Amino acid sequence: MKDKVMDQLQRFSKAMFIPVLILPIAGILIAVGNLFTNAKLLELLPFLDNPVTKGFGSILSGSLVAILNNLGLIFCVGLGAGLANKKKSEAAFTSLLGFLVFINAMNKFMNLTGIMYTGESLRGTGQAMVLGIQILDMGVFLGIILGIITAVVHNKFCEIEFQNAFQIYGGSRFVFIVLIPVAVLMAVVLTYVWPFVQIGITGLGVFINHSGNFGIFMYGALERLLIPTGLHHLVYTPFLYTSLGGVQTIGGQVFEGARNIYYAEIADPSIGVLSSSVIWDARGISKMFGLIGACLAMYHTARPEKRNIIKAILIPAAFTSFIAGVTEPIEFSFMFVAPVLFAVHAGLSGLSMVVLNILNVRAIGPNGFLDFLLYNVPLGIHKTGWPMYILTGLGFFVIYYVVFRVLITKLNLKTLGREDEGMDMKLHTKAEYKEKKSRKDPKEDSELSGTQIVEALGGAKNIVKVDNCYTRLRLILANPDLIDEDVLKNKTGANAVVKKGSNVQVVYGLKVSAARKAVDKELGKTENS
Repeated sequence: MKDKVMDQLQRFSKAMFIPVLILPIAGILIAVGNLFTNAKLLELLPFLDNPVTKGFGSILSGSLVAILNNLGLIFCVGLGAGLANKKKSEAAFTSLLGFLVFINAMNKFMNLTGIMYTGESLRGTGQAMVLGIQILDMGVFLGIILGIITAVVHNKFCEIEFQNAFQIYGGSRFVFIVLIPVAVLMAVVLTYVWPFVQIGITGLGVFINHSGNFGIFMYGALERLLIPTGLHHLVYTPFLYTSLGGVQTIGGQVFEGARNIYYAEIADPSIGVLSSSVIWDARGISKMFGLIGACLAMYHTARPEKRNIIKAILIPAAFTSFIAGVTEPIEFSFMFVAPVLFAVHAGLSGLSMVVLNILNVRAIGPNGFLDFLLYNVPLGIHKTGWPMYILTGLGFFVIYYVVFRVLITKLNLKTLGREDEGMDMKLHTKAEYKEKKSRKDPKEDSELSGTQIVEALGGAKNIVKVDNCYTRLRLILANPDLIDEDVLKNKTGANAVVKKGSNVQVVYGLKVSAARKAVDKELGKTENS
């Protein structure tokens, strides 16, 4: 039962990446659009102060705000596709249809029961407009709930086919037929149930707000501690996109969640200082500065004869963490060999958010330095306090370096370059690599990579299911004991292997897409198979 629950949580975690990873793109483009309408920037660069560039910026940022206003629909379609076992594109389309059925069914039932608010403004009523339809304000939870239910119905009925005249109603059409009464019934039930959920969500938000800096510390630490399970984004997503992260009225419109509030506030030039809700998205100190200090500490504490090798490993990992906010390659390098370091890392991550809150810094950098520049610098120092963010980051760089170096040396932790004799990772020299490449062409090497991964996982028959998220190959294996971790790490480039019963995660970082394609090709799988 425990393995089954973990499997379902991991599947949900992976599916959440589909909508979640789109939002930073929208946010960056909103920030880019605002560059062309930012009054201070126009003063510095007068040639941008013309109808063409200002109009372009206004259209770019204004059009993408629509994504923030329809997160329920985006999460519904994304989760429907992500949780579908096969025929993912059809599952996504069915999710859209189910969403439309649900909101209209709830609207009609609210009218029939007389609970529809008829005043001019919906603020504070618990109701909202979704695609022009007035329903209970469920925010992103509506999309999450509908996406999960659609995927369940789709997985159960998508392969049912009929004969003769009813043949046209099989497959995804039958999924939609089943989904209609399910969506209508959900709309009726949630009309009565959701007001109590709203009260609970409000109470939880009040509790967190009353927890002050302790609550912020726990939030930041827990977000890192869940990295090994791949479920860490389940901690921050509600704070970024629901009322748990704050509720703010901006330009006459109500926005929920730290990320949504931030985007709305940067688009409104009348906002003097960003709201305190932004602190829930200030998770970048450890990524941009802290882990770089940790890498330097591991380099300096490695054996002198191994530092060149360690440098070649840590520099790309540090660069990826700093620029793109992808931290797993660094974290998995010490997570299992020195768990005390990972616990300290989580604590320092939470502490960095507390320091930013105490200093009243409202800058964010959740996905690395590129995001930090585009989001914060154009807004000015007064609005975000971004220079203090950098100073805080530099301070935590030093703290990470000192703490990691002291712990590694005093506790004799076996971090990179300090492994016991006989346990060193095997690396090929440049000469060996060139010799190997000269013996086979790139195509054969690519195919061999897929073969190596599958064989290291115990063979094709041992692989029950294969999937991937942003950085990890996620698998269900018949017998996890057949895994050859040495081959996965030293021959295929995996950073780590995580086992949870029959659930196995192989961490490849940014190479995960190539690894997934190689495995699928080796297994003869296609997108809809």
